[in-house]
Formats: sequence, C-alpha cells, structure tokens
Amino acid sequence: MLTSLSYAELPILDWFQTLHNPVLDRLAVFLGAIAANGEVFILLTLLLLLYKPTRKAGIVCATAILFDVLIVNVTIKPLVARIRPYDINTAVTILGSAPHDFSFPSGHTGIAFAFATGASVMGKKAHTLAVAFAAIMALSRLYLYVHYPTDVLAGLIIGVCCGLLAVFLWKKRFDRGIMK
Repeated sequence: MLTSLSYAELPILDWFQTLHNPVLDRLAVFLGAIAANGEVFILLTLLLLLYKPTRKAGIVCATAILFDVLIVNVTIKPLVARIRPYDINTAVTILGSAPHDFSFPSGHTGIAFAFATGASVMGKKAHTLAVAFAAIMALSRLYLYVHYPTDVLAGLIIGVCCGLLAVFLWKKRFDRGIMK
C-alpha cells in the first residue's frame, strides 16, 4: 500500500542520508544484522532466563517479545503490506542486506522496545540501558532507509504496549507469590 504519507516521509529519510559516514554506516548495518530476526533480543532474554536473579525479567521479556512478534510480524505487516522506502526511492543505495518483508510497522523497533519495556522489572539502570539501545536501533532503521518514520513510531508504540502488558500480566503473579 502506497499513500501520500509515504511520499511525505521521504524527505526525513533523505535527511538521514546526509549523516552517512563510515562509522555510522558500520554501526547501523551491524544493528540491523544482529536483530534481523530478533536474535540479539532473544539471546539477551535467554541469558536472563538462565540466571535465577534475572529469571523473572527473562519471563517478562520473553512474553513481551512473543506478543510483539505475533502482533507486528504475524498480523499487522501482512495486513498493511506497506512497501519499503527504498522501493520508492530507488536512487538510494541500501547498506547491508535489504529486508524483503513489508515495512509497517518496524519489527526491529517493536522487538527492541518490547524487550526494553520488559527489562524495566530489573530496575532503572537496566531499563535505561535497554531503552537507549532500543532508541539507537529505531534510528538505525531510518538511517538505513528501510523504514518510514511512521513505521518506526508504530513499532515503538506496539513494542512498549507489549512490554507493559507483559509486565502487568506477570507482576500480578510475582506479587501473589505464584512465580518465585
């Protein structure tokens, strides 16, 4: 689906193209690669699950990620079927490998913010680090010209909502002593 909104967002992405330099290029490609299928967030969640002191956070993060993947990748992306910005502006050279699924919403951003919100149960320091990482991940999607700003915004909102839902669902169980 292509709308006038898609065209209106291209100047923002074009501005990000003016920021390109070798260091940021490598960083953005690296971030895209380590989270192409959510790998980095799944690995971090598994690490949290392995250790008793962080197991509750791992359970919350796993739940948030599951909700996010089901909503973003399984449900919304195929329904909306928004083509990617680099398919509109073919003059842009894509760094790294170009995603071949639909653009809306940003899966990288969604899973990053779902994890970051879930990590809030570990305390302010962990949550702040996770949110900073998620924000950098989100900006990298614009920098790489693979998502429109509204894709990233929607991914952020959905990810945070999935994280909050997971925190809410598990906190009740943790507070009742069901999960030790």
